[in-house]
Amino acid sequence: MTLQVRVITPDKTVWDDAVEEVILPSTSGQLGILSGHAPLLTALDIGVMRVRPDKDWKNLVVMGGFAEVEQDVLKVLVNAAEVGDDISKEEAQAGFSEAQSRLEQANKGDDRREQIKASQAYKRARARLQAAGGLA
Repeated sequence: MTLQVRVITPDKTVWDDAVEEVILPSTSGQLGILSGHAPLLTALDIGVMRVRPDKDWKNLVVMGGFAEVEQDVLKVLVNAAEVGDDISKEEAQAGFSEAQSRLEQANKGDDRREQIKASQAYKRARARLQAAGGLA
C-alpha cells in the first residue's frame, strides 16, 4: 500500500506523489508515517522531510507549517519548501556559513530580536544544506 503525499506552499505544489514511507520534522521530533496511519494533525518545524517513493529516499526541506494525515493522504502545508535535488550544494554551503557567522555575531550582542532572527536563518540554512546532501 502507498501513501499519497502533497507538499503545498502558498504559491505552488512542491510534491504530489505516492510514497511508501515519510519522515516529518514535527515540532516534537521526527515522526514516521506509513499507509494506514491513524488520522493526525501536527505542527512542523524547519527541517528535512524525507519521502521514500521506491527504494531510494528523497529529501525535501520544509520551512515550518502543518501536516495532516487522513485516509492514506498526507497533506503538508508549509511556508516554503524545496526538493533537495533542486538545491545547489555549493550555494547551500555558502548560505550556511553566512548564517552561522551571523548567528555568532548576534549571540555576542544584547539584541534579543536579532538573535532570534539569526537563529531562524541558521535553522533554514542548515536544513537546506542537509536536504542538499551536505550534512549528515
